[in-house]
Amino acid sequence: MKKIILLVWCFALGGFALAGCSGSGEPFAEKSYTPDTQIRAISLDVRDREIEVSLSEDGQVHIQYSENSKEYYDISISDDNVLTMTSASDKAWTDYIGGQPSAEERKISLQIPDAGLGDLTLSTTNEDIRLSALAVTGSINISSNGGNIDFGSLDVGNALFLTVKNGDIVGSVMGSYDEFAIQSEVKKGESNLPDHKDGGEKALNVSSNNGDVNIEFVNG
Repeated sequence: MKKIILLVWCFALGGFALAGCSGSGEPFAEKSYTPDTQIRAISLDVRDREIEVSLSEDGQVHIQYSENSKEYYDISISDDNVLTMTSASDKAWTDYIGGQPSAEERKISLQIPDAGLGDLTLSTTNEDIRLSALAVTGSINISSNGGNIDFGSLDVGNALFLTVKNGDIVGSVMGSYDEFAIQSEVKKGESNLPDHKDGGEKALNVSSNNGDVNIEFVNG
């Protein structure tokens, strides 16, 4: 019995030591990025980060974020002027023990020019995605696995794709109901959209698993 108690005590001490090391890990540094070229489209594919999108005051693209050597981002611009930002990690298994970064350190703020982009793609896990009222000339594609999608009036040139799991979708779309062909699949939730509607020059595709959908159409 004494040996068992001693082993349990040793494991407990080891756990506290590891947790302590994690809690005193490398701090996050605030960063910002502004591309020096005209951007045609933006794609953010991150993990465990809140994404907040607002309008740029100077007509340029800006990104604010926090990172360290363990949790950081790969940012690149393709030859056809598509800006891509993806999560990257250099964690050992001991880095997963202990607390997570603060809410502010887990937030990405993206500012874009109104009607200045062709396409906008946003994807995250375990956090929300929020957008202010804005316009793109092409399509918007938003996905959150474990968070909500919340947006102001979105004005799309041809399509809006919204996918959520374990979260709600709430917002409004510029244009009349008749302007959109609708495909909607909602599991374990309520929706104000029909499952299917033909007609319309633009597409609205919505998928929700374990969450509610409430999307309004706004004219003018």
